[in-house]
This record gives sequence, structure tokens and C-alpha cells, in this order.
Amino acid sequence: MLRKVLAAAFLSAAVVIPLSASAQGVPEGVERGAREGERAAGPAGAIVGGTVGGVVGGVAGVLGVDQRPRFHRYVAEERRPSYRYEGDVRVGAILPEAVVSYYEVPPEYGVREYRYTVVNDRPVLVDPRTRRRVEIVE
Repeated sequence: MLRKVLAAAFLSAAVVIPLSASAQGVPEGVERGAREGERAAGPAGAIVGGTVGGVVGGVAGVLGVDQRPRFHRYVAEERRPSYRYEGDVRVGAILPEAVVSYYEVPPEYGVREYRYTVVNDRPVLVDPRTRRRVEIVE
């Protein structure tokens, strides 16, 4: 039994890692990894795939590595006002409800569920429903 579970986990990881590399961010990576892992190896594959997909998605971030410099230039050209924030500008922190303006991310970046703003002169992707920072674009 243990051998079957380990074999399923290995097979799932082998299938899911390449597929998850294209996922955007942790939530999407977990979702896609679990879906692909379950398809490849059943429930054990879903568990392993979700974990692997989340890790890969977190490393890749919401914007792909090749998109970050382009997006950073786009934000600089837009000249949006920068919101001054006294706390640590980090992923996961929640921005205040008032004062902060959020802007649409152009469709060519493939980011539909998030908006961007500028915090302490740094472009930041934000979940507009929760105001939680999901990525700081360096």
C-alpha cells in the first residue's frame, strides 16, 4: 500500500512540476497542481500536486520573470501617484481601505483578478477584494 502511495506521489510530482511552472502565483499553482495531480494519480496525486504547484507558483509569482521588467516600465510610464506607507512593504500585508487607488493591469500581462498600485515608489499587485498585497514588482 505504501509503495502505491509513494509511486502515485512520484508520478504526480513528475507530471505536475512542469505543468505548475506556468501557473500564476500560489493560489493558482495549488489549484492547478491538485487538479493535474489528481488526474495523474488520484487523491494522493492531488495532495502532492497541490503542494508542488503552490511552491512553484510562489517562486514564479503572479507575473512571470520575463514580465516583471516590462510591467515595471509600464507603471513608471503611467506615472501613477505613490502611496506612502510607514510599515514594511511586504507580500501578504493589507493596505488601508481609504486613500489607495487601484488600477487595472493591462490584458497582455494575463493578470485578471488583481489590480496594481504604487506603494513607496514600488509597483505592487493587490487583490482588490481583500486589499492584500500579492506581489511586489521589482
